[in-house]
Amino acid sequence: MALARNRRRERAVDYWPGFVDALSTLLISIMFLLTVFVVGQFVLNREISGRDEVLNRLNGQINELTQLLALEKGNKQDLEDNIANLQASLATAESDRSRLQSLLSAGAGGQDAAQQRIGTLNKELDEQKQMSDRAMSQVELLNQQIAALRNQIAAVETALQASEQKDQQSQTKIADLGRRLNVALAQRVQELNRYRSDFFGRLREILSDRENIRIVGDRFVFQSEVLFPSGGADLNPDGQAEMGKLASALLDVAKEIPPEINWVLRVDGHTDNVPLAGTGRYADNWQLSSARAISVVKFLIAQGVPADRLAAAGFGEYQPIAPGDTPEARATNRRIELKLTEK
Repeated sequence: MALARNRRRERAVDYWPGFVDALSTLLISIMFLLTVFVVGQFVLNREISGRDEVLNRLNGQINELTQLLALEKGNKQDLEDNIANLQASLATAESDRSRLQSLLSAGAGGQDAAQQRIGTLNKELDEQKQMSDRAMSQVELLNQQIAALRNQIAAVETALQASEQKDQQSQTKIADLGRRLNVALAQRVQELNRYRSDFFGRLREILSDRENIRIVGDRFVFQSEVLFPSGGADLNPDGQAEMGKLASALLDVAKEIPPEINWVLRVDGHTDNVPLAGTGRYADNWQLSSARAISVVKFLIAQGVPADRLAAAGFGEYQPIAPGDTPEARATNRRIELKLTEK
């Protein structure tokens, strides 16, 4: 009667580890989404930083050109003022010449002095005309320079508009990339879940009559006594038979999994909390659990399972699923767990 009750307890489904694994899968998905978001933010920040540098450089050029334009306008105004003064002096000189010519025509006396005065005025008038011509040339040159500055400002404004448009396009591309990554992630998770379900369905059919093999969440749990001798890591005949069935089912499912899904079968070794004797082959439970997981992986590789689709990990006594130090709890904690997951 006691033995029957113990077997019923061993066959009872423990939902808590499955819930923990489901929560872990959800957390991993959230972490991946956060990673995508951070990468997108990093790319966006680089784009924005580059845009800010371009904008600052363009704004600096606009400021320099604006200052040059203001300076040239000031020079132009000064030249225009000089031209006005020269024209006023020219008008005065012409008035004086007209007055002297009138005096000359009025009387012959003082003709020589008037002729000298006229010559001086004519010379001054010619100089004023030359200065006026040079000033007009400078004004024309300034007008050309101002026109060139305006063209440069227009080109800078055009480049600034193009930069802003490119920045908007980059932001749109980043947002679209994030949406596409989210869709791809959801598709990958759905595909992996479907193949994991097929894998578990086939293994469940093969291993359903074994009392020492349990299904906990999305993992197959083999009791160590089924696979290994006490304190050892070499598969016994029964363990090789069970792992052979597992390899066959895994190879069948692997044929249907698309190559772009980066799946892996993780083999986890666990022990109880009883310390190993110091004279044994393994120094502690860490080494024993790791050696058992590696032994299973090597056997599966020998059966044809690709090595890059397998992973081995040892957890020693530090991931128990049954609390307490009773013989039943320790037997439950001595186990090999198999989980189909993604790299």
